[in-house]
Amino acid sequence: MTHGMISRDLIEALADSYGVATSYWDFDGNHVKVSNATLVAVLTAMGVDASSDESIEHALQARAEKEWRSVLPTCTVARDDQETPFQVHVPHGCPIQVDVVTETDTFPTRQIDDYAAPRYIDGTLIGQASFVLPAGLPLGYHSLRARIDDAGVVTEASATLIVTPGRLETFDRAAGRSWGMMAQLYSTRSRDSWGVGDTADLAEMGSLFGDMGADFLLVNPLHAAEPVEPMSPSPYLPVTRRFFNPLYIRPEDIREVGYMSGPQRSLVTWAGENVKKMSLENHPIDRDAVWKAKREALEVIYAAGRSQMRQRSFERFRKLEGQGLEDFALWCALYEKYHGVLPAKLQDIDSPYVARERRELQDRIDFWAWLQWIMDEQLRDAQAESQAAGMRIGIAHDLAVGVHPRGADVWMMPDAFATGIGVGAPPDMYNQQGQNWSQPPWRPDTLEELAYEPLRSMARTVMRHSGLLRVDHIMGLFRLWWIPEGMSPTEGTYVRFNHEAMVGVLLLEAHLAGVVVVGEDLGTVEPWVRDYLSERGIFGTSVFWFEKDYAGWPIHPEQYRKDVLVSVDTHDLPPAAGYLAGEHVDLRESLGLLVRPVEQVRADAVEERDRALQRLREHGLIGENPSEREIVEAMHRYVARTQAPMIQVSLVNAVGERRTQNQPGTDQEYPNWKIPLADGTEQVVLVEDLEKNPRLVSLISALTEEIDANQH
Repeated sequence: MTHGMISRDLIEALADSYGVATSYWDFDGNHVKVSNATLVAVLTAMGVDASSDESIEHALQARAEKEWRSVLPTCTVARDDQETPFQVHVPHGCPIQVDVVTETDTFPTRQIDDYAAPRYIDGTLIGQASFVLPAGLPLGYHSLRARIDDAGVVTEASATLIVTPGRLETFDRAAGRSWGMMAQLYSTRSRDSWGVGDTADLAEMGSLFGDMGADFLLVNPLHAAEPVEPMSPSPYLPVTRRFFNPLYIRPEDIREVGYMSGPQRSLVTWAGENVKKMSLENHPIDRDAVWKAKREALEVIYAAGRSQMRQRSFERFRKLEGQGLEDFALWCALYEKYHGVLPAKLQDIDSPYVARERRELQDRIDFWAWLQWIMDEQLRDAQAESQAAGMRIGIAHDLAVGVHPRGADVWMMPDAFATGIGVGAPPDMYNQQGQNWSQPPWRPDTLEELAYEPLRSMARTVMRHSGLLRVDHIMGLFRLWWIPEGMSPTEGTYVRFNHEAMVGVLLLEAHLAGVVVVGEDLGTVEPWVRDYLSERGIFGTSVFWFEKDYAGWPIHPEQYRKDVLVSVDTHDLPPAAGYLAGEHVDLRESLGLLVRPVEQVRADAVEERDRALQRLREHGLIGENPSEREIVEAMHRYVARTQAPMIQVSLVNAVGERRTQNQPGTDQEYPNWKIPLADGTEQVVLVEDLEKNPRLVSLISALTEEIDANQH
């Protein structure tokens, strides 16, 4: 049977039951009906047979009966500030008692009326009863325990209960507004860097900007990339989102280096000699050369050993991170041994072949786990230095939206991911062909069965030495654009997640870590989502270039949303100087990314620029013939006049850089994520030069003056 012959009503009913959108509104306001072929492919990726009307009817029945086949819900996520109803299923007429069990206490639940008719499941008449969790339960990970009395035979069942904050209150509003710097860490190098910005440069910037009055320093995702070359340059295509990229380690800052013999230290010095020269050059960043040299040095340091105290510290770290770290380190060792291509027999983490490799590769597993411990220590030190310099928040980490399809996360937790699917975005004004990021999404159904453990452990590790977490494309906690393999981005559809659970778990981990959460909610976002995030204490994102009224004019500062992190631009646009010059149009034309005539796109860009300048003049921020620097400073003054509690300055804007870091829709055509920090004359700007960079000092002075004059 072809997809076209499948009953539309049936396939829509099945798709709806799995949260798969059967139609949607596109960026231009058109209502688009999703094809049967797309719906079948997406459902197949979720393990559902939708190939015929008969299989669809069978799947619908299985879906309807699923919750009736277990006593308790698979995983219940509740808010601490409200009552939460839930249903249980037992042989019809059997008394049942349900309690909440925490580490220290037991709390009763209250039964309420439930008029659902009993139904036969596999020949047994099953009844449904409803209970309510009380408000005010302690935050954390607990259990629901049910006791069922079936004709005098008492049995027990248990399931996970997660109690989350109704609202996150980790940002101290009473302390006033905050501003911070945003930097691409790999691009911000110093004279001692190994060709790539690292944790020492992170600490230096945290110290500098803290002394200059900043409250946070946001960096690109530091997630782990491939353990051996070639390394994907995009920080948004990691092999795991839980662990970090040891490329960012500063070898000389590892404590053991200070106790090494002269010859051993010489090996470390020699490894870095050639790549350190790269930090002074304005050439595309060569991660592979850097990581090859740095790994040689790290092997020497690791082999030199540790004191008993340091070894115990390392072992405590491994115990803290648990099986997840051991599995990741094993994947790194396998990837290293087999040069990035794991044999078929090693694709299953539970296979006896993998168990044998785990025994044989123990020393390499120790090495890759050791690198994560070193990263953890150096990130801890950078956060401590930033806060010692006066930052209220400190280092802010960025959480990518997905992972590499052949990476560690997919290998370690295959059940959590949909196969044959790439995540992306439908067409919008900045990318009219849509985007496919080639990243497999989590499966909403199995996430619940795993009690959201993948999200829990990832958030906990990333936030450990952080004061703020920026969640890239936070809509991914609500819905994602799924593109079946072999189809174009325009042929995808949205798949919904249990956002109440996803957001709740993220907020619980943020609460436990004392971390502020900012959601990147740009692009196509359902209006209610922004209200929901604000209600839960998650800040949104506002960007000067995107905040326009219906006529296309920049909105006034007082019209911006209140609960946001505001900035002039994003890492997917050229810096302000380049954008003002229309370089985003030139670049997209040269790469063949435009679907409209270049003359029309260029005219639109000129109009956009002219309207922005007109707004700045209306607010008395520029004169008739302003310089580039004056315009950039005026734009930052403009966003400082909003009511946003947090204002972000891009380091590229502060030093006058014009080149974009990333051009969406390209892979090899443009050196994405490889552009080193430079000024408008393309002279390299080093971390130690920032303090006296006249353009940076002037911009921060203008911004802080405006913030002081507009405290809300």
